Amino acid sequence: MRKPAPLYPGARVALVCASSAVPADRLESAVAAVKELMLQPVVYPTCRFDSRHGYFAGSDAQRSADLNAAFADDSIDGILAIRGGYGANRILPLLDWDTIRAHPKFFAGYSDVTALHIAFNQTGDFMTYHTIMPSTEYYEPVDGYSRDYLLRALYGRLTGPLENPPDQSMVTLVPGQAAGRLCGGNLSLVRDSLGTPWEIDTRGKLLFLEDIGEKTYRVDGMLTQLRNAGKLDQCAGILLGAWTDCTPEYPDRCLELREIFEELIVPAGKPAVMNLACGHALPSMSLPLGASAFLDAGAHLLEVR
Repeated sequence: MRKPAPLYPGARVALVCASSAVPADRLESAVAAVKELMLQPVVYPTCRFDSRHGYFAGSDAQRSADLNAAFADDSIDGILAIRGGYGANRILPLLDWDTIRAHPKFFAGYSDVTALHIAFNQTGDFMTYHTIMPSTEYYEPVDGYSRDYLLRALYGRLTGPLENPPDQSMVTLVPGQAAGRLCGGNLSLVRDSLGTPWEIDTRGKLLFLEDIGEKTYRVDGMLTQLRNAGKLDQCAGILLGAWTDCTPEYPDRCLELREIFEELIVPAGKPAVMNLACGHALPSMSLPLGASAFLDAGAHLLEVR
């Protein structure tokens, strides 16, 4: 898998919106935040609220056109998804895959952007970066841990051990060691990839999963779908991140998340940890999706090689 060139001070980065619209009052501060990272933001049309199409940042044609144009433009050094939301998987058939494969570029974002990460990793054959986003987190100041990991991703320093904050320990679900390329992201989008040309391939890989706002029975259902599709048996190891606002629908008669993980993740017998500091919560590390990594679940060690 190819590793696009890292960014550098003064690099021109496209701000694109492949999913939901950017709140009108956040665009200016998001652009300013990118400038503070020593980058030159180029705002693409769908970042502007006047292009909104229902709950999307623009029509499928408009949103795919922005991405296609950003990859085709040789003056653009990297691409930042300005936010997530919903809709990235709708534009996958409209992307210019020949141009994207021929012009791999630094690409970052998370949440709904998971659909693009999977496709760029597998169809585009290049690494991408699971990072916080300009109009979701760092349009306003964020904690030092999250900012440091963002900068490491942007500037090509996301190697070696990836460690949780000192006050947030990983939890071992299944001890053991595993190595493989990192893949995954938001559980909902990983599940939605099944049965499509962009279905996630977990064979021999370290599978990362997180989500937000899902009732625990929904998490159970999505993990069950991955299990039934063979994705948990095929992977080398499993990393579970933040499960923000994933609460039981009926607390007195629902399984807790830990119980769900023990019933669906543990039987696969793959080295697995939970409570990785990554997902829809701060502080959050960045992950280089597609990079080769090593997991020692018992020692709570995740290392990018």
